[in-house]
Amino acid sequence: MSFSAKSGAWLNSRVPRCWWWRPWQQPSCAAAGPAWSYFGGSRPRAILDMSYSRHFLDFQGSSIPSSMKKLVVTKLSQNFREAVTLQKDSPVPLPGDGDLLVRNRFVGINASDINYSAGRYDPSVKPPFDIGFEGVGDVVALGLSASASYTVGQAVAYVKAGSFAEYTVVPAKQAVPLPSVKPEFLTLMVSGATAYISLKELGNLSEGKKVLVTAAAGGTGQFAVQLAKAAKCHVIGTCSSDEKGGFLKSIGCDCTINYKTENVESVLRKEYPEGVDVVYESVGGKMFDLALNSLATKGCLIVIGFIAGYQNPTGLQPVKAELLPAKLLKKSASIRGFFLNHYLSEYKVALKDLLKMYERGDLVCEVDFGDMSPEGKFTGLESVFRAVDYMYMGKNIGKIVVELPHSVNSKL
Repeated sequence: MSFSAKSGAWLNSRVPRCWWWRPWQQPSCAAAGPAWSYFGGSRPRAILDMSYSRHFLDFQGSSIPSSMKKLVVTKLSQNFREAVTLQKDSPVPLPGDGDLLVRNRFVGINASDINYSAGRYDPSVKPPFDIGFEGVGDVVALGLSASASYTVGQAVAYVKAGSFAEYTVVPAKQAVPLPSVKPEFLTLMVSGATAYISLKELGNLSEGKKVLVTAAAGGTGQFAVQLAKAAKCHVIGTCSSDEKGGFLKSIGCDCTINYKTENVESVLRKEYPEGVDVVYESVGGKMFDLALNSLATKGCLIVIGFIAGYQNPTGLQPVKAELLPAKLLKKSASIRGFFLNHYLSEYKVALKDLLKMYERGDLVCEVDFGDMSPEGKFTGLESVFRAVDYMYMGKNIGKIVVELPHSVNSKL
């Protein structure tokens, strides 16, 4: 299928007009002879109107509707339920010449979703705006230029604002082709890539180094643990339950500390009197102070987030910053911040390596669908609100993922 950025603009600028086309073929035009439908050999109809005023068919033979559900930030707030509204009749977006229209099957929940809803990343952006960072789904329509690299029916993943929707337009250059639509692939897009690139670029990992991972059983922590073990490091992970501790042991964590029942500082001081070499820190507040105090000489603390403060109006949790210069000087230690958007030049290589590790069976991509949550599995955009709550209750093991099932209707 060849599509233009706006209703019929591409077709109206060129004659003869084009028809429906098979995903493995170039578009067939009237002057070149008839083309036949992908759906079984019946005579095709000309596409005269590229708008969604009438339904068109996707590769499974079901109608793509003119409207869809999506989540929209309508009020700036770190309270996700207050900030975000479920819209049930939003127009399905049009793919431009270089774009894919992706029917989302799985979307990922990130701690920073509430930073985004609070407008902390770009204060100049005002509501309403779309939300959701990442998705996995099927290509159901695409622009002519995009068809050089992708086909209808292809599984893809992407990182782009606006994934909390039934359909999302994704520039083909930003999409990642996948062998199949699986939620495990979604865990790698933000969470896995963050761990991979930050540890590679900032961690300077080598055999025997001691690595402390906070929130180790979470979406990104699980990858920090496994990648540090792959580098032959000794890994310590903090978590909030014995069940999470068991999961961490299963993926290779050498020492687990349940901060609900154990004094993390005392355990680290006793077991690692010379300190730890690298900290992968995502909690903030008191955990940040504790991790800083636990650094070894020439140690490095990598800040990839501070979830403990995100629900506060400022987005921050107080830390003992007045002693920071002295502590760093005393140990020749360092603190490095990491924001994935600043390392996009490393992203493709990282994702390629992570996908290979997963396909070889060398990487566990734990997915939490919320099956153990009070209201059950996270299914449908309505459950994104519950999924965000679930994350901030600290219940998840692995990456929280919401499934977006699509009923096949108007089947021909």
